[in-house]
Amino acid sequence: MAKTVAERSDAIPVLAEIFREHGFEGASLSIIGKKTGLGKGSLYHFFPGGKEEMAAAVLDEIDTWFEDHIYRPLREAEDPRTAISAMCRAVADYFDSGRRVCLVGAFALDNVRDHFADQIRVYFADWKAALAAALQRAGHDEAKASELAEEAVISIQGGLVVARALGDPSLFERAMTKAEERLLA
Repeated sequence: MAKTVAERSDAIPVLAEIFREHGFEGASLSIIGKKTGLGKGSLYHFFPGGKEEMAAAVLDEIDTWFEDHIYRPLREAEDPRTAISAMCRAVADYFDSGRRVCLVGAFALDNVRDHFADQIRVYFADWKAALAAALQRAGHDEAKASELAEEAVISIQGGLVVARALGDPSLFERAMTKAEERLLA
């Protein structure tokens, strides 16, 4: 059933789910129109750059969410250990305990990677940097903080992929628990 879309910002969450479900290439304008309830004219009114602009807008919204809920708290929280635990909970919630695809990761693995290379690179680099900053404030030297942050992001993303591939969200939940334990050790 189509969601009522009255303005561009209403379309972005719907588009995100369409891209998660169908991938970039599989998300035809027909599917997008049906799921958003918008005709081609309205879609091009909101997104003159077509499907690429739609995907870029979705990636921008994901970046904004991660900046507000993950990166900024990791960089600015008074207690970095609390921020790290909060990151783990927020990430688990965002990815619905491994049931929701990481769209940035999916785009990184897809043929469209080159179209969105900067947005994809910034997402992962910012996450690693913000987490490393919190780990440094928690007492780790710069090299160890960077290593732990990189391991955590890899573990989280890998946990998502394996949980989705095997249809077992508990794999992601275990990966999140182990990542948090390692980060807070």
